[in-house]
Amino acid sequence: MKKTPGTLIFFLFISSILYSQENIRSILQDTVNLDEVVITGTTVKVNRNNVPMAVSVVSPRQINESVETALLPVLNGRVPGLFITERGIMGFGVSTGAAGQISIRGIGGSPTTGVLMLIDGHPQFMGIFGHPLPDSYVASDVEKVEVIRGPASILYGSNAMGGVINIITRKQKEDGFNANAHLMYGSYNTQKYMASAGYKKNNFSAFLSVNHDRTDGHRANSDFAITNGYVKLGYDLNRYLDLSADISLANFDATDPGPDTINAKPGNSLDITRGYWSITMNNNFEKYSGTFKLFYNFGEHRISDGFHSNDANYGINIYETARLFKGNTLTVGADYLVYGGNAENEKYNTFITDTSIYDAGVYGFMQQKIFDNITVNAGLRFQKHRTYGTEWIPSGGLAWRLFENTTWKASISKGFRSPTLRELFIWNHNVNLRPETVISYETGIIQSFPAKSLKLELTGFIVTGNDMIITVPMQGLQNAGEVNNKGIELAVNAVPVENLAIDLTYSYTNMKYPVYATPRNNLFVSADYSFSKFRFMLSSQFIDHLDSDPSTTVESFETYTLLNSKISYQVVKWGELFISAENLLNQKYETNRYYTMPGVTLFGGFKIRL
Repeated sequence: MKKTPGTLIFFLFISSILYSQENIRSILQDTVNLDEVVITGTTVKVNRNNVPMAVSVVSPRQINESVETALLPVLNGRVPGLFITERGIMGFGVSTGAAGQISIRGIGGSPTTGVLMLIDGHPQFMGIFGHPLPDSYVASDVEKVEVIRGPASILYGSNAMGGVINIITRKQKEDGFNANAHLMYGSYNTQKYMASAGYKKNNFSAFLSVNHDRTDGHRANSDFAITNGYVKLGYDLNRYLDLSADISLANFDATDPGPDTINAKPGNSLDITRGYWSITMNNNFEKYSGTFKLFYNFGEHRISDGFHSNDANYGINIYETARLFKGNTLTVGADYLVYGGNAENEKYNTFITDTSIYDAGVYGFMQQKIFDNITVNAGLRFQKHRTYGTEWIPSGGLAWRLFENTTWKASISKGFRSPTLRELFIWNHNVNLRPETVISYETGIIQSFPAKSLKLELTGFIVTGNDMIITVPMQGLQNAGEVNNKGIELAVNAVPVENLAIDLTYSYTNMKYPVYATPRNNLFVSADYSFSKFRFMLSSQFIDHLDSDPSTTVESFETYTLLNSKISYQVVKWGELFISAENLLNQKYETNRYYTMPGVTLFGGFKIRL
């Protein structure tokens, strides 16, 4: 029978509705995942309820629904106790005026050296200054993000003092080919382009992506552009062994617009290249499993004031887990890290540094299940550092399933941060610095209501510490600072009616000593609703008593409320149109003092899924 154009249009319309509804149900299903599996808290896959540490998961749904290319803005609000500063419509920058400072429970620093960024378990930071590069982490490469809220140095060593953000990259899991792409245009000539593809046949898999973003910025001299690419290859050698390798490269150009004050002048322009490669061998036997990982991170920074650097951090991670008897897992591991680089000021022909430091550790971590409803964890790490010597890091906790859908957790953990190369050898340095240390006490409860598709998590914590590295007048850098933070965190995930997902997070952080980039109150609510071929998303974030000034001598507190929305329409089975709006209340606010954020911004685009 000959099909008329009207018949074809009707067929496409009906099929797109059916596909849209089925796809939305699948997407929203992970909102209340009662058996969610995580790896960051123990290095092996376990049910999140059995991990005493507070672990948050930012799901594929939450990542994909965002219009952000940069990953870190997606996390803002979706993880209780976590806050990330921004300075404009796109781009964080580095050096003077930079944003992207990360704080978890009031621990982070400026620049961020107290929260550890990981990609598939290996550390990510600039070799000389010790901080992550927020602009180099993009959402298109990411399957999900796991965040440990609290010290995790027992497993990950230095910098995991306030917590860990583990970016888990995408891997093609099913045979065949698929592809995704989007293009977007919006306020201030903002443009975003992305394409990714995955392929798997038998034992071989591949995933690759490329992004290009650019904007003129909402202020004069605030333009930003970035291009990055990512490739990941995998091969299953047999049923027990698999091998993978990946490589990432990003280049971005940015301009610091300078403070938004009278007679202020623009800051420096930046040309930054960052990249990494890693090779991973996993084994997975009946009673043994583990990983051997070799990684190399590198970067080149050119700043218009003459600063030029080449840095690296590279090393080996190895661990093996044994299931020796019922209910027991024992993990032993070791890591060896070298970081450093060379720097100079080309304008003044001045040499700054050319050196590196090693930081190595060994650890043991045991998890024991008792009476089928209590899981006890205990571990110990021994760390060896080139300059300060050794450090012991203990950790312990339990998870007790009181009832079928109720779990109580408690843990005590120590976190530490080794001095950076800059603090030891460059500018106002002190070679006698010791590591910063904190002790965290936390307890919490997870309550699920499967019949109502509702999950609640409430956590309370106290973090105390000393030997924090600060500048003391007439003495320079010293281990003289203190930390005394306490607070509560709440996370709620619900599907109250069909096709509606609601996420809520709240954190209250009380700090004896005010900390930059940490709000006292942080409330985030989002709703995701689908109807026919439409999808509506609305989110709001309330920030109260945020210290926006990185200096310790000036206190500048911000309070504001943001409202964002997005509407998408499934045009065909493989494509959707969308429009989004940010800061609909047109709030005037700063998260980085004197760097005002944009008012209402609008974006529109098209997504393709093949």
